[in-house]
Amino acid sequence: MHSQSNFEIRPARVEDVPIILKLIRDLATYERAPKEVTTTEEQLVDVLFGEKPVAEVLLAFERKSPVGFAVFFHNFSTWLGRPGLYLEDLFVKPEKRGKGYGRALLVDLAKIARDRGCGRMEWAVLNWNDPAIQFYRKLGATPMEEWTVFRLTRDGIARLAQSESIAKEP
Repeated sequence: MHSQSNFEIRPARVEDVPIILKLIRDLATYERAPKEVTTTEEQLVDVLFGEKPVAEVLLAFERKSPVGFAVFFHNFSTWLGRPGLYLEDLFVKPEKRGKGYGRALLVDLAKIARDRGCGRMEWAVLNWNDPAIQFYRKLGATPMEEWTVFRLTRDGIARLAQSESIAKEP
């Protein structure tokens, strides 16, 4: 991956799970939702390094100290007939911003997407996070303003799963 004398980006390993959880909590605090993190180290081990990993993590280090991360997974475009790379989280500690670490993480992600034949990279950003929006625009990313993100939470998933799969006619 990416490495200089005082800076390194590398794929996370199972022994990095405590670092990943700390960065997730730091991100949640930055995004004004620190109490919403419910994941545990055990859950992260399972979903990142278990029998069927569902996501991957790149970690960024400055002089061996973790400064940021990118969590990503593959999605699929039916129109392109290709996988895509979905960036779930990109985070650099606020006191470490402006040094190019976020850009370096995205460059490494773009290389992964290219090497894996991805047709696109996508991610979401909070509407109030203007510094991130401006950063992404400078990289050439464009907002998909005609799309609205929908979400079902755990309770909504359970309700839908228990409902009738075929609508009853009147």
